[in-house]
Amino acid sequence: MRLQGKVALVTGAGRGLGGAIALALAREGARLVVCDIDTAALDDTRSAVMALGADCLALRCDVSDRVAVDAMFDEAARRLGPVHVLVNNAARIPNNEAEVERRNRHYAYVTTPQPRRALGIVSSLSDDDWLKWWGVNVHGVFFCTRAALRQMEPLGAGRIVNIASVAGLGVASLHSPGYSATKAAVISLTKTTAVDVAGANIYVNAIACGGVLTPPFEAYLAGATPEQRASLYQMVPAGRLGRPEEYASLAVYLAAGEHYLVGQVISPNGGLVV
Repeated sequence: MRLQGKVALVTGAGRGLGGAIALALAREGARLVVCDIDTAALDDTRSAVMALGADCLALRCDVSDRVAVDAMFDEAARRLGPVHVLVNNAARIPNNEAEVERRNRHYAYVTTPQPRRALGIVSSLSDDDWLKWWGVNVHGVFFCTRAALRQMEPLGAGRIVNIASVAGLGVASLHSPGYSATKAAVISLTKTTAVDVAGANIYVNAIACGGVLTPPFEAYLAGATPEQRASLYQMVPAGRLGRPEEYASLAVYLAAGEHYLVGQVISPNGGLVV
């Protein structure tokens, strides 16, 4: 119960990785604030957290909206107290039809012998393809981080865990340049924020996830051909995707464990990026 009496806020907590992190933090004694734009999924997470005996405040919030973010943190402080732990998990992911086609094209290109050529991914992107990523994936992380720090700095303590991606470390997700660029931005923001606030006993770190077996990825796999699934698994030395609970345990360590980590980017990815 390393977080007994502490308040932890998890964004994008309605399902998948965010939901798993919320439950893991609750098991450590945290009082949870969970947010998402999917209210039905958010209610499910709230019920699961409360079934563990933890307090849980569920708030619908679009993290790309600065006013909504500030209101959420104000409500959290009023109802449960100042936030001690923030997990910035909310993110837009590449899962529409065009993005799935680009993903399959990329996987086939890097796993099967074929002539080298331009894949035509960046040159074919529209302005919307590029701009849509920044609101949630970068601005949302900044808005939530700023609001959290305004509560943590007077306390002289806090932990922030940013959920980044191997996409921000290299070309593992070259099929989605916008997603990759925003996750790289999260990594950079993690480092600069960490150095800014470490002197106030606020530790900021990031988890650069590899493949996570969340509902969107499960849906992709369900619609993929055997060859496309084989192409994906061939890219991962571990031969499988990571389970949300495996990532959640690391988030708990960064949020609650005794450590000396400041501005670090830890990447559980099954060997996809080493």
